[in-house]
Amino acid sequence: MRLGRIGASTPDPTAGTIDRDAKGMPTGVLKEAAMDAVLALVPPPTPEEQRKGILKSIDTLHREGITAVKDPSIAQPVWDAYVSLLNEGKLREHICVLWYAGSTLASAQAALKAISAQPRPPQSLGDGRLLSCGVKIYMDGSGGARTAWLFEDWNKNSTDRDTGNSGYPSTEPEAYRRMVRLFHQAGIHVGTHAVGDRAIDWVVDTYAQVLAEIPTRGLRHSIIHANIPSEHAIQVMSMLEGKYDAAYPEAQAPFMWWLGDTYAANFGPERSHRLLPLNTYLKHGIHWGGGSDYSVTPVAARYGLWASVERETLKGTYGAHPFGTAEAVDIHAALRSYSIWGAHQLFLEQRIGSLEIGKDADIAVVGSAICTRSRRRSSRI
Repeated sequence: MRLGRIGASTPDPTAGTIDRDAKGMPTGVLKEAAMDAVLALVPPPTPEEQRKGILKSIDTLHREGITAVKDPSIAQPVWDAYVSLLNEGKLREHICVLWYAGSTLASAQAALKAISAQPRPPQSLGDGRLLSCGVKIYMDGSGGARTAWLFEDWNKNSTDRDTGNSGYPSTEPEAYRRMVRLFHQAGIHVGTHAVGDRAIDWVVDTYAQVLAEIPTRGLRHSIIHANIPSEHAIQVMSMLEGKYDAAYPEAQAPFMWWLGDTYAANFGPERSHRLLPLNTYLKHGIHWGGGSDYSVTPVAARYGLWASVERETLKGTYGAHPFGTAEAVDIHAALRSYSIWGAHQLFLEQRIGSLEIGKDADIAVVGSAICTRSRRRSSRI
């Protein structure tokens, strides 16, 4: 922190928080943009380190039966490493990347320039191995740090209030809307990180606005995480999916398990029952893509499949099911979110995601039932 010049007199940056003790001294917890001063001190990986990291990750993914992933928020060095491995015949995974768009119109224009040099999905490099799928923008922060953008103040310890803290947008809302319009007009897929209900509303309303201006099917704009969508957001998602093939939640069911005790403490009893409303999605005809958000949760899809069915936390600090079970889905819906619905969000549904004649034989075989649900007990992965 000394190297980052963070001390008692350092103000919170825009869209960031420096946690402080009762005397105003930084505690060492840096949230959102406040991390940048320290992260900037970390040397970037060398090209060879980048390549080795990708190869290690592919080996881990294959051990878990995962043959395709979306890698969001990349920059040019990561793309170059993927291309290098592809050219050497070592990219043995379907990779769909989202380029980091930054938080200003200028940074969005720079990202658009990089994307414009690559084939548009479903076109790819290496016969479906590497796709430049679109861009990622951050609308807010996280549920664990209580920085996501909410309509009402955060909770603490489940029933206490974090008075005066309803989170904040990571990108200035009107700037975000201009950025999305830029990419939409250029025919680029947009994936937006949005956790809080206020952030999600702003994102889906932005998608609805730009799609009304230039009706375009098939760009598949997404809401990454979409943790606690409002009823309004769910209605808009349903409408936009059906009309424009857009506004898909890309959800991480393992959040309820791996981060569940922290989430229950921060979202509080009422909001917790709105967390990842998968069953409501089904009722409204909404498809979602399943994922891990690795390294936030373990990468294996089996954890997400189990969590989609059980909605159980790791420690049970506020009870085993603080999110309730009304929004649980069966294993069949969970599997679709990690297979054909996920493939759709990678622009690869014509090649992978289901067992059909003519598709790639990307098949994972599981030795026993992944999870079952009864009134009294469940089997765990």
